[in-house]
This record gives sequence, structure tokens and C-alpha cells, in this order.
Amino acid sequence: MIAPSNSSASFRTMRRIDCHVHLVGDGSSGSDCFIQLDTLFRRIQARVVLLEAGVAPKLLGRGLDVAYAETIRKQIVESSLDAAVLLAQDLPHDDFGKPLPKKAGFYASNEYLFQVVAESPDVFIPAISIHPGRPDAMDELEKCIELGARVLKLLPNCLNVDCSAEKYRPFWERVAEAGIVFLSHTGGEHTLPVLRAEFADPRNLTLPLECGVTVIAAHCAGRSGVRDPDYTDDLITMFDEYPRLFGDNSAFSSLNRARTAKRILRANVMDRIIHGSDFPVPILGIGPFGVGLISRADYAAGRKIRNPFERDCLLKKAMGFDAATFTRMDEILDMAQNESTGCVRRKDSI
Repeated sequence: MIAPSNSSASFRTMRRIDCHVHLVGDGSSGSDCFIQLDTLFRRIQARVVLLEAGVAPKLLGRGLDVAYAETIRKQIVESSLDAAVLLAQDLPHDDFGKPLPKKAGFYASNEYLFQVVAESPDVFIPAISIHPGRPDAMDELEKCIELGARVLKLLPNCLNVDCSAEKYRPFWERVAEAGIVFLSHTGGEHTLPVLRAEFADPRNLTLPLECGVTVIAAHCAGRSGVRDPDYTDDLITMFDEYPRLFGDNSAFSSLNRARTAKRILRANVMDRIIHGSDFPVPILGIGPFGVGLISRADYAAGRKIRNPFERDCLLKKAMGFDAATFTRMDEILDMAQNESTGCVRRKDSI
């Protein structure tokens, strides 16, 4: 594990952190959030997800914002975790910076994120979401830095973000300078509308890495659907090239991403893996059981745990993810804040 020698990691107990928890709301409690419920499939999907998350589906349109935030706060406090990175979600934008709200599966603003975090600052770590092609992207980034942003979250394939476009260099340089960690979706996606499937390739993260940004490739770049390209081997190769690159094991307890978990566990990359749930994506355990990663007894034990965050922790341990996986997010938050940053080239080009 790469960590700065002067990091506060040397002087305190590392927190167990879930690095991948989505903030969700529908605006019914006064937030600016929304969820697209324009088709029968999306309405059914929303209800199933909320039910598994421990939130009553009847609250859709009837105070979901407050109920969701309070539910996840309580679940994290009652779990063996110490904190969670809470993710805002920006709108997709076209190539000219125009927002595309009708192309969004859901939306949760940075402003609302900071409101929720302010109510439970010991539980939630703010992860902002800013499309770098927005006309106000740099202004929004500066505002969020002032408010204490620690992480930036994007789904490049769903938001139409070419992360390695040269025009975004100043944005990534500022992210690096501020010590903000970049959590980027990689690999297939079938929960949200996809605008540019090719932007799920982890090689799309080259420019942020070369600008000194600490990057986490969510889902370790594996498949979601059967026909998705699988970029996991590319990510593993990139680990050797970029010391600031990590991957998270979010949604590895689900049916469709357990295949990636099996490959990651077989590779010698455990020191690059960070614990994440992808909550409120259902944490079921049937996927890891189906591919032989956990026993029937482990699967049954998981189903007895009502708290989805604790269930995910149990399943990840049963799969073989080590204790350091759970505290690594705290380490790299320290690393990003304490190490010097700036534009750098790949190791093999220095």
C-alpha cells in the first residue's frame, strides 16, 4: 500500500469506510433530487431497490429524501463500519456543456449532499459530482473545495464524460492540487441509461492519473451484462503503471458482478482494492454463492442480517477480501491530502 510517511495514518486508528454509497432522493422532502420513474420498469426497479435498502417504497413522492438519508445514517452507525462516502450525482451533459436531465436516471446535487453531510459529519464523507464540461465546472469545483469536498464521483459512460479530453486538464490539475480522490465508474452499466459505453474503459482515466489525481476505478472495470466488454485485465495492467490507481469491490455481492470479484481475488492486487457496497444496489449474496466464492452457510448467514451494510461486510470477508480493504479508503484520503500533487507522467516515461 502506498501511503505518505507524514500522513496522519501513522498516528490514528484507520476508519472502516464504505467508499461507494449513493445519495438518493425524489424531491418530495424539499430537496432538488429526482428519480426518473417514466417507465413501468423504472418504477418497479425503484421499489425493489428501496425495499432491499430498508426504505418503504410507499415513501416515493411522500418524503423519501429525509427517510432515505436517515435510514442509511442509522444503518451505518449500527454496522461495523465507521463512515461512508456519500455520492452526489450530476446530470449528463452534451459535448457543448448543455445539461440533459431527461437522459439522467437520477440526480442528487452537491448542495443537497452537503446539507445531508452537515447533519452527520462523523458518518458521511462528501463525494461531489461535477461534469467537467459544465460551463461553471471550475466555479462549482472551487465552491465544493471550500465546503470540504474529499471525493469526486462520476459515471463517465452515463454522464458523457471523456475524462482524458485535453480540454479538461485544468479541471484535473485542480482536483489533484486540492487532494480530492476521484471515484469513477468503470465497466458495464445496466442500472442507469448509458450515453457513451466506451467511456467505461479504465484507460479513459489516463489524463486524471497523469495530472496526479488519486483514482478509484469502481467495480474494477468488470462486466455488468453478459455482452459488456470486460476491462478487468486492462485495469490490473494499469495498476503496475500508475501507483495512484485503485479499484473498489462495490456491487461484488450482486448477481452480475461476482464474476469480477473472482478474478480480482485470484490476481495479486489486494493492496489496490477498497471496500464499497454500491448501496442502494441490492446486496443479496446469490452471485458470490453462484460462482463458488462463498459457502451455502455464508450465504444463509448473510440473508439473516437485516442491515445491508453489515451483510455486505460479512459477504466480502467470506469471499476473501482482507481487513485492510475496509480501512484503505481512509489511507488514500490521507495520501491524497498529504502528498504533493501536480502533473506527472507515467512511471515508464520519467
